[in-house]
Amino acid sequence: MIQQLQLGVEQAFAQVVEEYQHLVYNTVLGMLQNREEAEDVAQEVFIQMFQSINQFKGESKLSTWLYRIAITKSLDWQRRKNRKKRFAFIEGLFGADDTVKHDPPEFNHPGVAMENKEKSALLFKAIKGLPENQKTAFILNKVEGLSYDEVATVMQVTQASVEAFLHRAKQNLRKELGDYYNKNK
Repeated sequence: MIQQLQLGVEQAFAQVVEEYQHLVYNTVLGMLQNREEAEDVAQEVFIQMFQSINQFKGESKLSTWLYRIAITKSLDWQRRKNRKKRFAFIEGLFGADDTVKHDPPEFNHPGVAMENKEKSALLFKAIKGLPENQKTAFILNKVEGLSYDEVATVMQVTQASVEAFLHRAKQNLRKELGDYYNKNK
């Protein structure tokens, strides 16, 4: 299939999109936590794959390469969005007494059962606040189900680094969510 992609066979591209669209979309959605943005970025991932398939050396699985592109595109999107936010007019979001006038829409990941929506919304909100490496490792391992070794390959770091990112992510999430879980015991 890789050879067909490198030759520009459209059927091969359509097959890859069909096979990996959910993997890419769910990964991007986990990172961005916004359905519309995830759809846009997922499309960018496949465009990037198509444009750079000749650079794919086959040293990893195609899915690993797609994860890497999805994470990179998601982080780039988030950085661009954050830059725009810094220059946005803050008055539109806050009232005179500095109370928030606009709350972000609720985030619902497609893999979360209905009875866990409240808990998952809190969790994903807390995940969103993690540093990039911790967030990436946590989403790939805990949400997407990749092994430590697979996460290390996608992130292009050592397995020990992944373990450290996950450990720190869990500590930060415990701090962030501790009050909620102590109140609801």
